[in-house]
Amino acid sequence: MNIAITGGARGIGRATAEAAVAAGHRVAIADLDLELTQAAAAEIGGGSGDVVGFAVDVRDAASFEAFLAGAEEALARLDALVNNAGVAFLSRFADEDPERTEHTVAVNLLGVMTGTRLALDRFLPRRRGHIVNIASSAGQIAPANGATYAATKHGVVGFTRALRAEVRDDGIRTTIVMPGIIDTEMIGGFAKARATRTIPASAVGEGIVDALRTGKQELFVPRELGPVARLIAGLPPRASDGLKKLAGADGVMTDADMSARKAYEERADS
Repeated sequence: MNIAITGGARGIGRATAEAAVAAGHRVAIADLDLELTQAAAAEIGGGSGDVVGFAVDVRDAASFEAFLAGAEEALARLDALVNNAGVAFLSRFADEDPERTEHTVAVNLLGVMTGTRLALDRFLPRRRGHIVNIASSAGQIAPANGATYAATKHGVVGFTRALRAEVRDDGIRTTIVMPGIIDTEMIGGFAKARATRTIPASAVGEGIVDALRTGKQELFVPRELGPVARLIAGLPPRASDGLKKLAGADGVMTDADMSARKAYEERADS
């Protein structure tokens, strides 16, 4: 299988590429930093040519199209796209810089839509392909101090579920991935919630590669997060808020150490 992955130089994207190569797949990764991405591709692929690196700005449709075209030229026909690129800024929404609001929506939600559209241009004519969209458990739990992030991830869930209904009879598979607290730079400074544990990015990568094999439509990592997230999302507001408070979910972002996040958020601003 030939797989394209955005945000592939770091974190979940890189872990997915590593898991895919270990499973015998060929991979094209892309990120904003071309030099970093090409170095990551060389490290993951060991110089075999099974991993190639490109630059992409998922906010720009022409850039995204160039990435997918380059991936096809290097690897031949694409079988799957993993829309992984994302950013997260923490603050009360009333205090959030409007430019960061727009930036988060452009990357996390519109970037996923752009990539999906460009992938479907390739997949629909041959009635085959798999689109994996990385959402977040925050899209179900909606923690305080992450309103814009939660909104974009909630949007990815709704978008992908609607898309599934549109393309399931056309031979196209879709998967929504909803990670919890994953050990990447994005969670730097997060406070610890009572009901959560920090999971290595490799667990998400392995889950994604397994979903590509099985066609699993919705994936929580860790698995036990699924019932909790669905319960919080489905309860009446007062009960939902009470459960979030009991679990300490709102404190994860509200009580974050912002000094520990400074370097990440400055880079994510680009």
